[in-house]
This record gives sequence, C-alpha cells and structure tokens, in this order.
Amino acid sequence: MDWLPIRHLVTSASLKVGFLAVLEEPSGYLGGYLVTNAWGRPLEFRVSNPVQPNRVQQILYGDTLRPYVFADLIGKTLVEKTATNVHLIVTPCRAILNLRRSIQIPLVWLAAGDDLGDLSTPDSSQFEAAISLAKGSVYCHPEFASDKPAIRKLIEGLPESFDLAEPFVRIREAIGEARKLSVANRAA
Repeated sequence: MDWLPIRHLVTSASLKVGFLAVLEEPSGYLGGYLVTNAWGRPLEFRVSNPVQPNRVQQILYGDTLRPYVFADLIGKTLVEKTATNVHLIVTPCRAILNLRRSIQIPLVWLAAGDDLGDLSTPDSSQFEAAISLAKGSVYCHPEFASDKPAIRKLIEGLPESFDLAEPFVRIREAIGEARKLSVANRAA
C-alpha cells in the first residue's frame, strides 16, 4: 500500500482515515477496518476471519499474544487487503499500535478516559499524547514519536464535529450484521 505523505497537500476533501478495531468474541478475535472520508462517510469496510489462539500459543506467546494477534495477524492483513489508501489509522486498542512497525502510515491509539488505566503498565512512561481531544487523547507508538506533527495536522484537518470514537460503534454493529449474514448463508 502506498502511503500518502503529509508533505503532499492534504485537504479535508481528500483526507481519508482508517478505523481499525479488534473485538474479543467467544469464537476468537475478530477485526474490522472501516475507511472513511473526512466527513465520516464509508469508503471501504473489511472484516477478518476469527482468530482463536490455542492453549499452546497462549502459553508460548504469553503477554505478547494480544499485540501479535491484533497487530500482526488481524490488523496487518486488513490494512494490506484494503484498496483505499489512508492518511491516518485510528484504533481504540493499544495492542494494535505495534502494527505501526509494519506499515508506513501514521497510526494512533484513541484512548478514552476509561482506557487510560492501560497507561499504568510499566512501559507506559514512553507514551505521550500526540493530541488531546474533548473525549480522550491520541497516542502514537513510542518508537514513532516523529509522527506527532503529521498526526496533529491530520486530526486538525478533520471537521470540528468529527468524533473519532463514533466509527468504532459502526464497526461493532457492522461486524455483528456480517456474522448474522454468514450464519444465514451457511444455513441456506
């Protein structure tokens, strides 16, 4: 996927944002990736197959299992399979931040007030907000702090009414509908 560098003029009319979420379901981890324009209109949507790590994988991966499954297996696959290039990817899940190591697109973790407990972990001192918003803050991967100016510029280019958290509600609902369609198609 070709990344559209920030040095090229990005207007709100051309700005595209990806929203990447992973849900924990009884059947495993399921990812959804929604690409929107600057007004939140959907341009593309992808859903992953469920990923269910077995007990041996859980033991061997230990604390690195979630970041591996979320970023390397689900996130990377969804982003690479998407035809629409984006300027920024937003996720509500800190474990997806490791995906930034594999892609050339700025990626941020949208941490709402109740998610900030995740910042109490030992390695959290590396995290510094790229930008603070009314409903939380966005953080970039500590290894990619140089993304902060571009992230600020991109987020400030969004309409003031754009709620970065809202697309994740749509992703959850769309995944639920996709599962219903999948069950209905298998029954037919």
